[in-house]
Order: sequence, then structure tokens, then C-alpha cells
Amino acid sequence: MNKPSLDELKIERKDESTAPSPLRWIVPVAFLAIIAVSAWYFLFNTGGALEVTTARATEVRADAPASTVLNASGYVNARRYATVSSKITGRVAEVLIEEGMAVEEDQVLARLDDSNIRAAWELARAQTISAERALEETRALLEEAELNYERQKQLVARELASASELDRARALAVSLAARAQRNRADVDVAQRQVDIYQRQLDDTVIRAPFAGIIVAKNAQPGEMVSPVSAGGGFTRTGIGTIVDMSSLEIEIDVNEAYINRISPGQGAEATLDAYPDWKIPAHVIAIIPTADRQRATVEVRVGFDELDPRILPDMGVKVAFREAGEVAAQPSAPGGVVIPATALRRDGGRDIVYVAANGKAERRAVSARDFRGGTVLVESGLQPGESVIVDPPPGLSDGSDIEEKTK
Repeated sequence: MNKPSLDELKIERKDESTAPSPLRWIVPVAFLAIIAVSAWYFLFNTGGALEVTTARATEVRADAPASTVLNASGYVNARRYATVSSKITGRVAEVLIEEGMAVEEDQVLARLDDSNIRAAWELARAQTISAERALEETRALLEEAELNYERQKQLVARELASASELDRARALAVSLAARAQRNRADVDVAQRQVDIYQRQLDDTVIRAPFAGIIVAKNAQPGEMVSPVSAGGGFTRTGIGTIVDMSSLEIEIDVNEAYINRISPGQGAEATLDAYPDWKIPAHVIAIIPTADRQRATVEVRVGFDELDPRILPDMGVKVAFREAGEVAAQPSAPGGVVIPATALRRDGGRDIVYVAANGKAERRAVSARDFRGGTVLVESGLQPGESVIVDPPPGLSDGSDIEEKTK
């Protein structure tokens, strides 16, 4: 095979660097198309809808009492609750209480060191005895002086003694009578001094002001105790805390918008958080005649119809207030639906909610009242299963376009 014939077999290639590639245009065109489609969707499909959070209205359980007009929560509180302290500052010598101990009125709870006061009391007693002895001596001298004075009067009458001797006898009797009066005053002062130290001794014995249960032991033997705070925090201000369990009741802060549903003597049902299945009969004791302007609440006192050892101070409790004067409950009557309290709004003197339906917000007037746990019971105007808008955003009105997200 010759050389020219081999050269003829070579394949001629074009310059690839100068040929345009169609892949260079596909990616930019696709990106622009996606942007255009997205812009068209948001501009023409959504129509500027508001994004809202919704929650479904749930029907009240069948066991919920239809006669309940208001549900509220509070705490068990004791009307008689005291931290017992001493009247004087002193060192604790003995503590006779422990947490959970039942004590009676005037029972000794603790004793303070009384060595200094007792020494002063014994000195006052000795001074009293000395004053009494001095008074007895003066009385004896006075009796002798009075007898001598009578004799001198008889002698002068018989002209057997001079008038000067009679004057001396009378002066001595008067002087001793005055000394006896002073000695009586000294005895009285000494006895008053004894009484003072006796009271201070009594103050070293700390007693229970009323019958109850010890819930806290605040001091130990050897510590200093004082009725006022002193010593830079090293001085105790109390021996222990006592609670009168017979004075337990419930304190509730009720929103002032619903206080008109409560009246003194109204029946109620209490449920302790610790015993959710235990229904405790109760009643309204009093409505405190003042409101808290910061929280817009009114304090209500609720008493237990019967006390029980399981009821303890500071326990959380829920109270269902019954319809005042209701003869019997109506179990066949519809209870309504429960929705989050944040879905309820006040407009034009009425309660309203916004219902989400077919991408639109529908303004709905309802009749609602407090239920439990941050919810409200809607008795009319709303059906079970409907979606309500929670925390309606600014600008939301009847007929607004919305985009839902379920809570």
C-alpha cells in the first residue's frame, strides 16, 4: 500500500470550538419560566390572601353539667395562717414542733434561753422580800410609838409629864406612820418589778395562738430569734408556721366581664388538680368588693361544704359555678361547642368569631362564656366541626380572602 492512498483515508473534522451548543440556553430559559409561573400564581391565583391559624370547634362532652354558668381556677387558701415568733429577741433553747404535728391552742411550741431574765426576776423577788420586812419593822415601831403617845397624853392630863414630851411622842408616831406608807409603796414597786420580769419570763415560752397543723419548722436550738429582722440575716423571725385547717377555702380571680354570673351563697363544684375525679360540693362565701385594675379581675371566696384531710393549702383547684336558683339540670339541652379563648373577639358590645369557610373569613356573632383551660364555651352561633380563626390578624374582616393553617 503506498503513502498517498493512506492519506486519503483520514477523516476531516470541523472546528468544534466555534459551533454553538443548544444546552447553553436551556437552563436560563427554564429558570425564567419558573419565575414567571410563580409570579402568575401569586398575583392571579392567591389574590393577596391573609395567612391565618384555625382551630376546629369541638362539641362539649356529654358529662359536662349543663347548669354550669362559669368555670374558673384558683388555689386553696387558709384564712388563719400564722408564722409564730417571740415577743423578745433571744437564743432558742428548745423547739418542740415538727412539720405535720397537730397542736392545740396555747400549746408550748418552743422555749428561749431565760437565764438572764430569771436572774433579774430573782433579784426583784429578793428586793420585794426586803421591802416587806422593812414594812413589818416600821409597823412594829409605829405601834410602839402610838402606845407611847397615848401614855404621854394621860400623863400630861395628870400633870405628871411635860407638854414637850407629849409633842415628841406625837412627832415620832406621825413620822413612823409616814415611813410605813413609804415602805408600802416600796413593796408595791418591788412587786411591779417582779411582774415585769415574770412577763418577760413568760415571753420566753412560745405558744400556739390557735389550734392547727404545723406546716413549717423555721428555727433550731441555738439560733437567735427576734420579732423583727436583725443581725444581717442570721437572726430568725419565726419559730414555725401553723395553719388552721378548719379555715380552708378557695380564692379565685374572676374576670370582671363575668362577675355578674356569680352571687354570694351560689352553689359550686370544686375539683382539685391532685384528685381530678373527686367532685367537692362548695358555695360562694363572698365577692370582694374591689377590682384589680391591672388584671381586670375580682376576687371571689369559695367555701367547702365539707372539709377533708386531702385538701391542703396552696393546692390548685378548678371551680364550676352552678346556675343560681336552678331547680334541676336539663341534660337534653345542647351544651354547645368549645373553641380557644383567643378566637373570641368583642365588637359592638357582642362576642364574635371569624369562621374559615371556602377560603373566606365569615364574621359570626356568638353567645359564649368561660369554660376551662384557656377555652370558651359557645352556646349558639357555631356548629361542631367548623373552623374558627385563632388570633385574627389585623385587617381581617367579613369576606376577607384567607389561607388556612390548622392549629
